[in-house]
Amino acid sequence: MKRLTYISKFSRTLSHDDIEAIGRVSAHKNQQANVTGVLLCLDGIFFQILEGEAEKIDQIYDRILADERHTDILCLKSEGEVVQRMFPDWSMQTINLDENTDLLIGPIKVLLQTLTESHRVLEKYTQPSIFKIISQGINPLSIRPKAVEKIVFFSDIVSFSTFAEKLPVEEVVSVVNSYFSICTAMITHHRGEVTKFIGDCVMAYFDGDCADDAIQASLDILSELENLRNVSPEGSPLRVLYSGIGLAKGKVIEGNIGSEVKKDYTILGDAVNVAARLEALTRKLSQALVFSGEVKKSAAKSWDFIWLADSALKGKSESIEIYSIDNEMTRKSSGGLEIARNIGHYLERVGDREPSQIFGVTSLPL
Repeated sequence: MKRLTYISKFSRTLSHDDIEAIGRVSAHKNQQANVTGVLLCLDGIFFQILEGEAEKIDQIYDRILADERHTDILCLKSEGEVVQRMFPDWSMQTINLDENTDLLIGPIKVLLQTLTESHRVLEKYTQPSIFKIISQGINPLSIRPKAVEKIVFFSDIVSFSTFAEKLPVEEVVSVVNSYFSICTAMITHHRGEVTKFIGDCVMAYFDGDCADDAIQASLDILSELENLRNVSPEGSPLRVLYSGIGLAKGKVIEGNIGSEVKKDYTILGDAVNVAARLEALTRKLSQALVFSGEVKKSAAKSWDFIWLADSALKGKSESIEIYSIDNEMTRKSSGGLEIARNIGHYLERVGDREPSQIFGVTSLPL
């Protein structure tokens, strides 16, 4: 048998009658499937334990994942080869802790609330793919490394060291968070996975057959950054927030990498190094987005590709073809060195003003 424990939040307010109805329906269906368990409700939280044949438990959990009454579903524990039921007499016992005034219930309420809050905090620090694996009841440590083909994405903020030198800590963090928010939203929207933040750098990857998604996500990031620059108030550091992006395709190793103390579920391989070095080339080239010939070959859409150079990257014995998209989002209005100088001048002027005056600064054209 299998035993599965999960928590979730109510997606909307549920009345006493709603909760009772959930319990009755669940008890009826579980009895037919020979599934037992308990459902606790507390302050907008579901806490449920299910036990029965593995196939039946998986089917029920799939229905829960699709149930619009649940949100933020997290599998806390999935146990296989269970030999004895904890709740043999309960097809689904529903306990609404909000209506129970027993003094012994108080510590249980605190425990569930603390457990939920802790997992919500950890969720913010956990890679989305790992959290998804955990929510499916799988131990991510059990996943073996594998060789896969990926399109690797690297991007970072132009002249970030100048931001860090010229601005107060709070403003530096605000700029970085704005940048990461845009990158994460666009990458996720186009089926990519953000694997880590390295300083001001974003590392992500797409499946090997998703070159068009990777390109479109890159263009959308550059577009969103332009919109942010245009709508930000005069004197805001966001007026000079620019980025370079590099894409490379190749075989990588995907899996748990690290020590007994700290692990990342990430990717390793030549494509990772190539993507990082292509991103660095955007400082010298006239395009904010550059990618390898392998990415170009994998694209299915009719993009306006432009050849930029054949470049011998560090660590590569042979030069590789470098391309971009002939698009207003990728073209720079001035050279990389000039952009960096203008960012420095702008931030120096912003940094010289008092906080109350910062929105009166005139932006510099880039």
